[in-house]
Amino acid sequence: MSGSRAGSEEKVGSRQRLQMKVNEYKENQNITCVSLRPVQTTVLGKTPKVYLVPFSLSNYKPDQIKHSKSLLDKNSNNEVACKKCKETEIRKTCRRILTPRMEGTSSKAESTLQKSSLDVYTESNKRQHKSTSDTVILSVDTESSQDLDSDEDTTPGLDEFSGLSSYERKRLKNISENANFFASLQLSESAARLREMIKKRQPPESKSGCRRSMRLLKVDPSGVSLPATPTQPTLIADENFLSYKANLSGMVINEDTVHKVTKGAIFSVALHPSEIRTLVAAGAKSGQVGLWDLTHQSKEDGVYVFQPHSQPVSCLYFSPANPAHILSLSYDGTLRCGDFSRAIFEEVYRDERSSFSSFDFLGEDASTLIVGHWNGNISLVDRRTSGTSYEKLINSSLSKIRTVHVHPVHRQYFITAGLRDIHIYDTRHLNPRRSQPLISLTEHTKSIASAYFSPLTGNRVVTTCADCKLRIFDSSCISSEIPLLTTIRHNTITGRWLTRFQAVWDPKQEDCVIVGSMAHPRRVEIFHETGKQVHSFFGGECLVSVCSINTMHPTRYILAGGNSSGKIHVFMN
Repeated sequence: MSGSRAGSEEKVGSRQRLQMKVNEYKENQNITCVSLRPVQTTVLGKTPKVYLVPFSLSNYKPDQIKHSKSLLDKNSNNEVACKKCKETEIRKTCRRILTPRMEGTSSKAESTLQKSSLDVYTESNKRQHKSTSDTVILSVDTESSQDLDSDEDTTPGLDEFSGLSSYERKRLKNISENANFFASLQLSESAARLREMIKKRQPPESKSGCRRSMRLLKVDPSGVSLPATPTQPTLIADENFLSYKANLSGMVINEDTVHKVTKGAIFSVALHPSEIRTLVAAGAKSGQVGLWDLTHQSKEDGVYVFQPHSQPVSCLYFSPANPAHILSLSYDGTLRCGDFSRAIFEEVYRDERSSFSSFDFLGEDASTLIVGHWNGNISLVDRRTSGTSYEKLINSSLSKIRTVHVHPVHRQYFITAGLRDIHIYDTRHLNPRRSQPLISLTEHTKSIASAYFSPLTGNRVVTTCADCKLRIFDSSCISSEIPLLTTIRHNTITGRWLTRFQAVWDPKQEDCVIVGSMAHPRRVEIFHETGKQVHSFFGGECLVSVCSINTMHPTRYILAGGNSSGKIHVFMN
């Protein structure tokens, strides 16, 4: 009896020491020397921990704790000897506790692991401890190493991931829960409904039809049909053109056809349309008007000089109605008509407050004139009325006007060359205050020197600009715009001391233009409207200066050019 009794006391003492060690582990969690983790924890990936259930204070007696301490003190000598036995007993106890719990956990993903506990009742000496209602229950709970939540969920198929860490298992659990959550939201069905809602509806068919651009319809804003797109001009070497080139090649210059006619630079040149006599008129910077009759044997006997103006004579025309009359216009604000039969110049129009730049005949009988001013005004003059005033003064949309030219067929139209723009007006719609042009040509980038219609049909317009380009436009249909056909590269930089170039049409061949040249040796050039060079007039020793202003006889093959020293150069066949 004594032996069994001693074994029982030793067993109870070992259990009490186990309880004290558990308390010590709970209170000192930072101490890592004592570990109660069972071997089977590698299967579930859980960290088992031992908790001490608190005492019930209802039957609390102070001598109980003292008695436990006495028991602990009593068996402290045997602690070292029984340490291995205790660890083995603890492992067996935990294995016995956890095995039924692991088998009891089902595959439900949403369920929590049930708590498995083993209540270890201390059977103390019944004689000294009869009141055993308040016992210490040893509870072993498995929980995650990340959080100490005892109600952690488990996922199905956990055995397949037994080698994963607790963090990875927690991550897989979160992924599974998130997937289930998003599946419960039914986002795919909502997206399908939204796509059906935002599908574009077919626009209803318009009864009035689709709107179309006026440009595509080829009409201007007023409803007038635009001209068809012009085709690029081509050089057709027919018999007429070949004959024209042959006649140009036969034109030569010699010492007898070069003579100084005026004093100073020549600003304008005109050829009399006579078929018998060759008469050349030149307007000078000094205000002189010189006439040279080449039919005389002596050059000095055939030159006549007049001084009708005090400033440069910028424009000269023989009257189409009376060949004995020549009209001259000057910067001094006067327009005069010279009568060769009486050798006098009568005043036709005067404006002392303005300076004139150019003029042209509105009527074929030369009774009405249109005059351009340097300040941008336009005057209509009727020679049949008495006096030297204008009939109508119009304020144009240009700040300056350099040249004015009337359409040869539709004489109600005239073209003006300004500083940077070319405008075409209709005399039937001129406003004295501010007249708006029918067409504006804005392709020029620098100062413009001149603009002229082709002499026979007026289907072309040639302009001379300081950007070293000659431009040819298609004016066959004057509507809201006239297209650009050809751009000819040509040096037009004459400098300060030379008269500016002005390209003019050949009245016999209206698809060819005549212009001076800065190239060496000195020459006068003729270009086709396609841009190809037709002919160049070389004079050798007789042509050593630049002929800035040139004109061609309307029916004969005679070319007259004036330079900046007052000389006239005439090419004849």
